[in-house]
Amino acid sequence: MTRIHPIAFVLPLILAAGCASTGGGGASATATLSPTKGNTTAGAVTFVQNGAQVRVVAEISGLTPGPHGFHVHEKGDCSAPDGTSAGGHFNPTGKSHGHPNQGEHHVGDFPQLVADASGMARLTFSTPDLAVGSGATNVIGRAVIVHGGVDDFKSQPAGNSGPRVACGVINAR
Repeated sequence: MTRIHPIAFVLPLILAAGCASTGGGGASATATLSPTKGNTTAGAVTFVQNGAQVRVVAEISGLTPGPHGFHVHEKGDCSAPDGTSAGGHFNPTGKSHGHPNQGEHHVGDFPQLVADASGMARLTFSTPDLAVGSGATNVIGRAVIVHGGVDDFKSQPAGNSGPRVACGVINAR
């Protein structure tokens, strides 16, 4: 019997919501996250260029309840069982790791994902730090990583947010 992952039902809704919420917007990309070895975390993240901002919409399942580090990583490679093939945080501007809404930070630093009691996390935000389709901050061809722990937004170079529990390559739509 073939088992269909629950995200297969949710992904079309996320993609449609991302387009509808930006009024069609500009270029867009998506990452389908798969669990790293020994984990169950999965989901989808969409990126839609809307003027100078990129709207990011994430829906992730299979997490432990509470906050989790969430970042764009430099390489679009999720081949390693532990996700380390994705490299470090996407940081084309050479900044220190930090909170995306407070001072200096990597381009790939995102707000925490906060999972509810059932392990589901939903997050929508906009950022001027990224681009979809062109330029030094283009996310296409990078990877999204979800970590097992809290990002402290202070420890260098990556916030001490624990193991990589899911990885997905960002592809143009």
